[in-house]
Amino acid sequence: MNHSFILQAEWDGGRNSEGRIEANQLKTAISIPKEMGGPGIGTNPDEMLLGAAATCYLITLAAMMERGSLPVEKLSLESEGIVDVTNNIFTYVSITHKPYIRLKPEASEKDMEHARKLAEKAEGSCMISRAIAGNVALSTLPHIEKSGEGEA
Repeated sequence: MNHSFILQAEWDGGRNSEGRIEANQLKTAISIPKEMGGPGIGTNPDEMLLGAAATCYLITLAAMMERGSLPVEKLSLESEGIVDVTNNIFTYVSITHKPYIRLKPEASEKDMEHARKLAEKAEGSCMISRAIAGNVALSTLPHIEKSGEGEA
């Protein structure tokens, strides 16, 4: 069974102009980021690729931990995308996901290890990661702790 996603886009001129996109729940202005010599209005393809990879990873990890019956208290994510600019050629080099997983106090050492394995495995299970694999280096640096440990 296939699922179709439709995005409508408008662009108001040349390279340093701005545009708009809309796709179901997504509606935003777009332009080239200031860091790359653009106007920096709204979002941009670099942020959108990072957002797609990060949200796919996070949702996949949450589903895997739920199926694994892990006692999760908190799950959050920071993801970093690196874009190389050499000779005015822009190349998306890497995406690193840094999930923070805090398990409930009753979590065992086995649960902690299971969470670590799932954090690593989620990358390869996410459809966006699979779509960009081989073109963008993907890595995961999980931080896993039990509630009450390491908290200030």
